[in-house]
Formats: sequence, structure tokens, C-alpha cells
Amino acid sequence: MFVKDYMTRHPVMIDPTMSIVEAQGIMSETRVRHLPVVEGGKRLVGLITRERMRIPPTELASLNVWEITRFLSNLTAKDLMIKGENVITINPGATLEEAATVMVEQRIGCLPVLEEDIVIGIITEIDMLIQLAALLGGGVPGVRATVRMPNKKGEVAKAVSAIAAQGWGIYASGGVFAPKNPDFWDCVIKVRDVPKEKLAEVLSGIEGQELLDVREVS
Repeated sequence: MFVKDYMTRHPVMIDPTMSIVEAQGIMSETRVRHLPVVEGGKRLVGLITRERMRIPPTELASLNVWEITRFLSNLTAKDLMIKGENVITINPGATLEEAATVMVEQRIGCLPVLEEDIVIGIITEIDMLIQLAALLGGGVPGVRATVRMPNKKGEVAKAVSAIAAQGWGIYASGGVFAPKNPDFWDCVIKVRDVPKEKLAEVLSGIEGQELLDVREVS
């Protein structure tokens, strides 16, 4: 799963001379929270986010309504944007997990996708959540089970083999380390066209593993 396959291609972009009022209007109309700021040939020079548009009240406290209007109308993207050299970006060949790691570590909500200095797309936290839901079979009816297993070789294979022995198929799965216990792995498995009770019976019978949860999902 690569960034190039899941990014938003041809994102909405703005010129550094665009007024902040107009940029806010574009964000509202297009329902986006990030606007790459580009110059000739879509070369990235900055990034506007909703957070950057929040003017500190202290800057407006001494102004009357007409002065505030004039102040805001004179602001441009260049005045408020994150400067190009400070914008964290990613290349289209990076994996989704690499992009997610960068976002988490840097505590940011998007990554402009560049080839050299040219913006070819953008990937956001919403894109990541969409793919997480898809990876775990979100929106597909079936039975979802969470199994806690020792974090060692062969444990996932035991669960898969138990399900395969029943003639069932797994349509989605994923896993993470058990909370506060890296010696165990919590594996989510989704199966279709199987009674919940039957799946619970099969998974509960796997030696050394614990069935934490089983439920029907839609």
C-alpha cells in the first residue's frame, strides 16, 4: 500500500498572493482543511491549514469592526502559511505506514506529496482512517473476533488453520501489540457467512490463545 495509490490527486492549491478571506471560502466550499501554496508549475512554497488561520484575539482586541475587516482583507496566504522549508512532505513511493508514522511523530494532519518540488497530491489523516477501516473490513457484514495470542512465530497460522479447517475464508485481518504487554498480540479476524457462536467455539479451542471478543458487524 503506497502513498501514490491512496493520496488525493490534484488537490486544491492556492497562490501565495491569495487573500486569507478567499482561502477560507475555498476551504469551506471544498470541505478541506489543508491548502498547499504553490507558485509556477505547482512548486510548493508553503501550506495553509485551519490552525494557521486562527488569528490570536490579542491582535484584534484594540481594533474596531472596520479595522478588523481591513486587517483580515489585507492578509494573504504568504502571511500565514507554513513556509516551504518547514513543510513536512512525503514522496509518492512511500508506504502508508511510513506516512502514518511521520504524521504521528510530527503531530500533523497532512503530508503534501511531492516529486522534486512539485505537488502531485496530498495525503491526510482522513485518508489514513479510510484505509484503516478498509483494511479491517469496515462496512462489510460478517463476524469480527479479537484473539490474544503470544507474540511468537506460528500463532497467527494456528488461528488461520483453525478457520480454514472449517472451510471458511478470512476477508479481513490485522493486529497490534496487546495494550501494555508486548509479549502478546491482539489479532482481529473477520469472517463472513458464519454463525457467531460457531466462530467463537473454534477460536476458543486454540491452545495458548484467548478469545477476547466476538460480535456480528455490518
